[in-house]
Amino acid sequence: MVAIMKLEKTINKLKTCKSLKIVALGDSLTYGWMVEKGYLAFLEELISIKYPKSIIEIVNRGVPGDTAKGGLLRLTGHVISAKPDLVLVQFALNDAFTGHPVNQFKENISSIITEIKANTSAEILLITSSALEGADKDIAGKYYSALSDIATDKGIPIALTHEYWEQKIAQGTRFETLVQNDRVHPSEEGYRLMAEAIVSYGLSVV
Repeated sequence: MVAIMKLEKTINKLKTCKSLKIVALGDSLTYGWMVEKGYLAFLEELISIKYPKSIIEIVNRGVPGDTAKGGLLRLTGHVISAKPDLVLVQFALNDAFTGHPVNQFKENISSIITEIKANTSAEILLITSSALEGADKDIAGKYYSALSDIATDKGIPIALTHEYWEQKIAQGTRFETLVQNDRVHPSEEGYRLMAEAIVSYGLSVV
């Protein structure tokens, strides 16, 4: 079990009503594929409810189909140049299902973290993706485990979206309500739970 670490500087900015710039780097789940409201919209709502005087700017740098390597290549122009206070990093499924080895995935995520730390003062939150079924669950699980290992090694928080979903499913939520027809991309309800996972693991604002 990954120890829950908090984003102390981010929380302090929210509590003291200082401006907070969040940049989200990821794939189609960050982009908000085929929905009106993705997890970033729900995240902004949850933060605003808890901290109504907060000044939040969220920059969506999600690219459908992208991998951790693609995120690394986009890092300077899409993230570092934005001068964020907090960077959300969400990759795994495209790496898992397009033939990128786990060790290569770990290297790319680690490089993303290293570059962000070297070039900004931003905090970082890793985010796992959807809970999956059957054999796909086992494949994705290796990449989610890699993210957990990196979080532990680097001493940064991770929002375990897939575990949060699984907890809700165990409590009676139907898997089908959390995903679109492809059974991978979240529905709006799935995205809402994704945002809840982020604040539960990294911000404790709900």
